[in-house]
Amino acid sequence: MNNPNKPLMLVLSSPSGAGKTTLSKKIQQSDSSFEISVSHTTRKPRANEVDGLDYHFVNKKKFESLLKDNAFYEHAEIFGNYYGTSKSSINKITQKKHNVLFDIDWQGSEQLSKFKELNLVKVFILPPSKEELEKRLIARNQDDKEAIKRRMLAYSKDVVHQKDYDYVLINDDVEDCFKKLKKIISSHL
Repeated sequence: MNNPNKPLMLVLSSPSGAGKTTLSKKIQQSDSSFEISVSHTTRKPRANEVDGLDYHFVNKKKFESLLKDNAFYEHAEIFGNYYGTSKSSINKITQKKHNVLFDIDWQGSEQLSKFKELNLVKVFILPPSKEELEKRLIARNQDDKEAIKRRMLAYSKDVVHQKDYDYVLINDDVEDCFKKLKKIISSHL
């Protein structure tokens, strides 16, 4: 059960392309008490991404050093790149008494759940269909055909983990999904 005396830690997970990053940004823009957890990654930045804002971009050696120092609450290798949530970045947010918003996959959510002191509420976001997901991945124009193919293959493995979440939302309309998400948040604050 959630502890109202601790900052809320909202976890949003989804198959790649289902809209969790869009929803995360909408939450942060509409509620200044939330800060998005900025993960470390070894992935190369996309054209519109800013180091320290979208991710902390690090090389593999630096990531492995942080891993060895037990600096992460969670970490995963996804499509050949490492991602991780550093304990220090989360502590900086909670020391300000802000709520934390995690935009992570099911592997990260599973690892975060092991830390019982974290005040987690986990929401899994689904696209209306696998076909719609593929259309969205193509339309966002961030990945080549091989990357889209890998993401579509991962979809079936990702969706089975929705059972491990407190809530499951279908993102068939981003504004409607956002309203449902806000209701979930207000019920836990």
